[in-house]
Formats: sequence, structure tokens, C-alpha cells
Amino acid sequence: MLSFKTRRTVPFLAVSLCALSLAACGGSGDKGQPLDLTILHINDHHSHLDAESTALTLKDAAGASKSVTVELGGFARVSAAIEALAAGKPNVLKLHAGDALTGDLYFTQSEGQADAALMNTVCFDAFTLGNHEFDGADAGLVKFIDYLHAGACKTPVLSANVKPAAGTPLAARVADYSIIERSGQQVGVVGLTVKDKTRFASRPDAGTSFLDEATAAQAAIDALRARGVNKIVLMSHLGYAADQALAPQLDGVDVIIGGDSHTLLGPDSMKAYGLSPAGAYPTAATDKAGRPVCIAQAWQYAYAVGALDVSFDAAGQVAQCSGKPQVLVGDSFKVGNVAASVADADAYRSQLDASGVFRVTTPSAAATAALAPFKAAKDALSTQVAGVATDNLCLRRVPGARRDTTRSSLGDVCNKDATVIAHGGDIQQLVADAFLEQGQRFGGADISLQNAGGVRIDIPSGDITVGKVYTLLPFKNTLYRLQLTGAQVRTALEDGIDSVLNGTGSGAYPYTGGLRFSVDMNQARGSRIGNPEVRDASGNWQPLDPAANYRLITNNFTADGGDRYDTLKAIPAAQREDTFLDYADSFLQYVRSRSPLAKPAVAARSTQSYVETP
Repeated sequence: MLSFKTRRTVPFLAVSLCALSLAACGGSGDKGQPLDLTILHINDHHSHLDAESTALTLKDAAGASKSVTVELGGFARVSAAIEALAAGKPNVLKLHAGDALTGDLYFTQSEGQADAALMNTVCFDAFTLGNHEFDGADAGLVKFIDYLHAGACKTPVLSANVKPAAGTPLAARVADYSIIERSGQQVGVVGLTVKDKTRFASRPDAGTSFLDEATAAQAAIDALRARGVNKIVLMSHLGYAADQALAPQLDGVDVIIGGDSHTLLGPDSMKAYGLSPAGAYPTAATDKAGRPVCIAQAWQYAYAVGALDVSFDAAGQVAQCSGKPQVLVGDSFKVGNVAASVADADAYRSQLDASGVFRVTTPSAAATAALAPFKAAKDALSTQVAGVATDNLCLRRVPGARRDTTRSSLGDVCNKDATVIAHGGDIQQLVADAFLEQGQRFGGADISLQNAGGVRIDIPSGDITVGKVYTLLPFKNTLYRLQLTGAQVRTALEDGIDSVLNGTGSGAYPYTGGLRFSVDMNQARGSRIGNPEVRDASGNWQPLDPAANYRLITNNFTADGGDRYDTLKAIPAAQREDTFLDYADSFLQYVRSRSPLAKPAVAARSTQSYVETP
């Protein structure tokens, strides 16, 4: 394993300057030799630094199938796995494809310091900006990068299409690409950030611009090739489908390491264990000239490490590409709440070892120690039990069987739940219900709206702790009360659906309290929402009156037009009010008052019926 001290990397600030003036920097290119490269990568860990748990389908010593609970992921396992996978391999790249931040109480507490500390136990060779890196505006991102660069690693932060205003602190910290040398060969690594989602679903400064993804990526590739670099890895925080669409638009890309869509890739054999991959790892594609391109992504939340082996020929083209995801699990097994017998545990371990995709991993001691002070602070707050869930409250952004179908960390018990497929996420609906209740208590409200992407995790059956609530709703949002006509309410819903289809993606999908409707994705904009009904004070459902006035409770993000809720953004100041109610605390109060929580009744769900596009 090459350590940071022995690797040679073009400094990230120098790269930015070289990209502007190739003649000034020159470049030696490579020696025209083949190169075998191992790329170890993660994406979208979203401040999920602790191990979580999941249920896998395994056979006990007698051959009977069981639902077995195991520990899943944790950044200390990521650190250990990357170290082990890199051992003995001379040419390793360690990459993080973005969205390190927001999603867990660790971020709420430390504003990225804990994430940076754990990332520095890996010493990534490059990190690309995800959309959530901008949730704290440019200043918050600068703070995180400074934490990341406080140690010895100095991981280059990359995005070819993010252009902060000249002279700003952020501009000095982000480069288009980096050049990394392995065995005398130069490998170019380009970063790319999803444009519209970052602009409309996060909080970048007004002076920070976002270029077209394909145009910016090609410009960076061309700059690298002009310097003699003919092996190009693109770190793309665009999503799996977008990566597949992007590859044939580019000339000269070899590998795309992706993020954003939280996609699990791998062999179909994973289905037998209760996980449903969305495609092959790696996924084969071709560039504009018909040359092979390998696409990979490594799921989410520090659950897995992607291990991709790429062989380049002497001309710098991909000769072979292979690998598997490594889903990181512990060696403690439970059936129900009962620890497995020694014989059963041995049987379970044997199946995981033989799978090729599950990696039983002991957490890194160094990473565990780095996390310890942050964990102590988090635990002090997070362990308080606020309520209980009698059911698994499943996470799903968009109903149907095509979009966002592997989002749940609970696996197929949620991903294939018939009610979730028909009506959407349980937990998103409960959050919308909670906001309506809080709005009614403090000043009055008729309906509520929550964007699907603002709700971050499942709530498994059992205790609901304070920490889990703040992990569920990790952003620093407050609840806003808006005065809208019924016509504006309907248009706002149409905004959210259109954003799913043509804008920021699945996170915009609307969940509402006290309001229900049908959705047909095949219709033209303005006709996708059908039969909207509002629940009156007596609990009866009445047609939404286009001319009537309604008080809508939503979070300040959507109230300000996030996720392209343009109708809400246009509501004048006289018709909007910041309640100063913390949105996570609002759900916490709901949990405490409504416990135990069960799956929402179908009749009260916002999406009553859903028709997907062909």
C-alpha cells in the first residue's frame, strides 16, 4: 500500500492554475507503458460515521433460511477495508465521489469536522463536491475543506463545473482536476458536481456558478490530454443514470466513479441475501469514439467500498475492467434479539465470505480513536428515547417500482413493500403530518408540504431516539407559514412533480399533510396532479378550492424555492411567516406526543394513486 508520503500528486492549487495556462506548466505525460490500477472508492456517506444494522437472508447450520441482523458499515470499517484492499497493490487510487456532509447528528454537532477527521484516516487521493457540500453555503464548505486540510493528507477537492466567484475563499480551495502518478504513469482525476440540484436544492452563494456538466468535463479532459495524460478518471456526482448518459457524450474518459443516486451495483446473487442491485458492477459503457468506459458507484452511508481493477494498455485505453462492491458487515449475528449459536454464526460467516460481495470487517482502531471525541459528544445528546415505532417506517422518495427503489437501508422489507410502492415513503408522510400538527398548534395551518429529499433515513421498529430524529431531519431548517390560494397549492405540487421529471430529481417529490391527490407522470405539466382534496376541521375530505385561501406549513428551504418550488418562492413577504419552529424539533415533539408511531393509514397519505412513465 502506498502511503500519502510516497505518492506523487500535483498540488490541487497548482492544477487549477495549470488548467488556465498549459504552456506555463507543461507536462511530461507518461512513458507509454501499460498500467494496472486499483480504484477504491466511496460516495454519499452523509456524515453516517457509526455502524448501523441491517437484516440479511442467510442459512443457519441446519440449512434453514433466516433473517439475520448484522452490523452494517461505519466509517471505521471503511478505513479498515480500504487499507486491507490496498495492501500489496502498487497502484491504488482512493476516491470519494461527494456528499460527505449532512445526514447525521455528527454533522449537526461538528459541521463537518468529524467527517474530515475520519476521511483523513483514509487519506483520499481526491474528493469531488456533491450538492450537499453546499448546504451550509460557500462559507460552510470552506470550513469543511479547512478541516479536511488540517492534517497531513491535504486531499484535493475537485469540481470542473463549480466556479466560485474569483478571489473568494472557496475559489482558492477547489480545482478542476488533479494529476496523480502511479508507477511512472500519470492518471488524471476530474471532479464533476450535479448542476441543477446543487443550484436549486442546496445553498451555494449567488456568486458561485455551475457550468454544464458535459461541457466542463470535456474541457478538463482536453486540458489533461493536452498535457500528455491519457488515463482519465471522472469522479461524477451526477447519479448512475446520468453517468450512463454522460459517457457517450465525452471523448477520452476511461472510468466514471459516481455518486448522488445512492445506487447499489453488484451481481444478481446479492438478491438472495435481501439486497437488490440496480445494475452491474462495473457497468460497461463507451465514450463518443466507441472506446470502453467503466462506470461504478458504491451505494451510500459508508455501507460499502467499491473495489475496481482497471488495466490500461500502452496507449492509455481500458483493456480490462472488473471488480465488486464490498459491503462492510460485522461478525455479530442475531436472529430476532437472540445471538446466534456458534454453529449458526460459523454458517453465516461462511456464506458471507463465499459471497464475494460481503466483507466481514473489524473497524480500524485508528479511525475509531479519531471518532471517539465526536461520538462522546453525540451520544450524550442522541441516546435519549423520545418514542417508539411499532412498524418499520420506510424511506422512499417517489412511489412506483422504477425510481428510488433501493433507497431504504432496511433492504427489501421496505424497497418491495406494496404500500410504499403504491403511495411512497412512510416516514416522509409522517414528517408532513408532524409539520401540519405543529403549524396548527402555533398560529394555525390547513395543510403542510415536505420535500421527499429532506427526510434522510428509515425509522426501524423499536425505540426512536433524539439522535435518530436529528439524523432523520439533519438540516438547519425552520417551519414557514405561507398564505396560498388553492390554485397556487396545486401549481406548487406540479412544481415538485416537474422537478422530479426535469429538474433536481427525486428529492423534490411532494409529501403533504391534510392534502391528498393522484399523480400521473405521463401527463403534461399542469395536469399531473389529479383530484386534490383537503381535510376539513371535521376530518372530512373536500375538493381543493382554487379560489380559497389556505395556510401552508413547509420548511424554509422549499418556502424559498428550493427543489424548484418556484410557486412558493414567489409568495410575497406579506403572505409568508417564519414560525422559528425548528423542523427537527417539530418532529421530535410529534414523536413524543404521538408515540407509538405506526405506518400512516392509506386514506391519509398524500399520494392516493401513482402512475409512472413507461
